[in-house]
Amino acid sequence: MKNLINDVIVQNSPILNRLANNFTTDQNEKEELVQETFIRSLKSIEKFINHPKIVAWLYVIMKNIYLNKYRRLTLYRTAEKELTYTGENRSSRNNAESRFVLGDIEKSIKSLSSENYEIISMYLEGFKYYEIAETMDIKEGTIKTRIHTIRRILRKKLNVYTNN
Repeated sequence: MKNLINDVIVQNSPILNRLANNFTTDQNEKEELVQETFIRSLKSIEKFINHPKIVAWLYVIMKNIYLNKYRRLTLYRTAEKELTYTGENRSSRNNAESRFVLGDIEKSIKSLSSENYEIISMYLEGFKYYEIAETMDIKEGTIKTRIHTIRRILRKKLNVYTNN
């Protein structure tokens, strides 16, 4: 089985490298995208080893990885802007305060149980509920409830930063 998987990876790597050009021109990013695609596909690749549409399946995985990364980056930038430009003087930046707030957010997230930490991390990275459910082997409805509960816990821990 390992040989079959190796053959699939070796055979399809050049194709995926070319397809990665649709997302980025940076060679390191392309290689990272292709590697991440194969890593994510290993969970179900046995089903697709001899499938005629394996490249299409791998391309969808690659596209989702790229979109999730883009969403995560956009979310991070938005959060950074919100934290950086708070206060009356929006043109000045208070990096020390931003680092302090980000540190508190990070501590609060890391204080969660390992399972809840993994769930909220995947959620913040842009994974969809069903993707988290599949990865964690938990029902999608349970994931939605857990995320709601985790957000409420984090809101309570970080209530010092809310505008009253």
